[in-house]
Amino acid sequence: MAPRAGVVVTGTEVLSGRVTDRNGPWVAQRLLEMGVDVVHITVCGDRPADMTAQLQFLADQQVDLIVTTGGLGPTADDLTVSTVAALYGLEVHLDVELEQRIEKIVRRWRSRLSSAVDSEPLRAGIRKQAMVPDGASSIAPTGTAPGLAIPATGSGTLPTVLILPGPPTELQAMWPQALESPPVAQVLLNRREVRQDTIRAYGLSEADLAATLRSAEQDIAGFGDLEITTCLRLGELEMVTRFAETAAAAYEDLSALVEKNHGGTIFSTDGSTIDDIVATRLAGHRIATAESCTGGLIAARLTDRAGSSAYVIGAVVSYANEAKTGLLDVPASMIDEFGAVSEQVAARMAEGAVSRVGVDIAVSTSGIAGPGGGTDLKPVGTVCFAIAVDGRPTVTRTLLLPGDRASVRALSTTAAMHMLADALASPLIDADSTG
Repeated sequence: MAPRAGVVVTGTEVLSGRVTDRNGPWVAQRLLEMGVDVVHITVCGDRPADMTAQLQFLADQQVDLIVTTGGLGPTADDLTVSTVAALYGLEVHLDVELEQRIEKIVRRWRSRLSSAVDSEPLRAGIRKQAMVPDGASSIAPTGTAPGLAIPATGSGTLPTVLILPGPPTELQAMWPQALESPPVAQVLLNRREVRQDTIRAYGLSEADLAATLRSAEQDIAGFGDLEITTCLRLGELEMVTRFAETAAAAYEDLSALVEKNHGGTIFSTDGSTIDDIVATRLAGHRIATAESCTGGLIAARLTDRAGSSAYVIGAVVSYANEAKTGLLDVPASMIDEFGAVSEQVAARMAEGAVSRVGVDIAVSTSGIAGPGGGTDLKPVGTVCFAIAVDGRPTVTRTLLLPGDRASVRALSTTAAMHMLADALASPLIDADSTG
């Protein structure tokens, strides 16, 4: 059997929702990719009794590895090390070399802030972070807090524990070294080699995919060796399949069946996101956005990735009608005749962005995100889109999207990205038009 793991995310700020947990899913995904089965992710506050209960719960589930995140700082509520040590019956000792290493990091950091580095509270905090349980392997800090790996107890009643810092950048930077620590490396000796493949579709319902999977269960040999999870998010349906190499043939049969039944909705079979696809297809082109109801969300999504300055030229958030007319050359008479939320206006917005910003392609949105503003003819959730390409007829589309204001805006942004991908699937400039 593959090793089993559980993750304990600590921090009252995470438990209360003030901070969104980014560590639990990240750690779980890395472990799953490595062939370790993740059975639980738990969140608890900065209370020793509650943390102990979570650790004991996972031990009772007979996991081979527990990964904790957070609670390694210098303050009084950073209690992970002392809590784990108490549960495992381990004394803690000061690692002088580690203390000196942390002190150098803190001195370098504090000197940039022109702050004192010799106060007693600061020294006490450094000393606290350098306390190591007997038998534990320390992991070099990537911030100021080191990580720790504690081997399973000799009786086998308590599993190996990997203690990582809470800041996601520090945790992720520490991860490769953490995997090489002797206690964790010992657990990973038993991991199984797995593949993880992802199919993404847009406009495919969960019910239709479920029907295909039921058919596959009956008709495909080895289907039971595939671990399949599906997730519907912002109109996109994702099917992630994990399997050993011995089940590769079953997965090939499954992917062929999904392609046969739902090929018109599938946009990725290699794990690429729609953002990846749009970015790839924009190479060598220039794009602008003209947004009303999405308020710049499309531009934000396009510029979220490094290197996007090579193709994103600018954006116009023309929320008010006068902005549409003044910045994008939409005739006021057109708005009066068709309304701001119309394909006609969306088309002129996109065309105005092409001419005003000087780009090859532009996308526009104009809609009613709610909660007010809807009518019988144009209810809340009505959104008009347009794609304008210099030298081509402008493409328009209207959707009625469900949910609250945030959902309508998010779904609109995804819809716009898919329209862009479709428009960019063929060359923007005809070969015979270049002379």
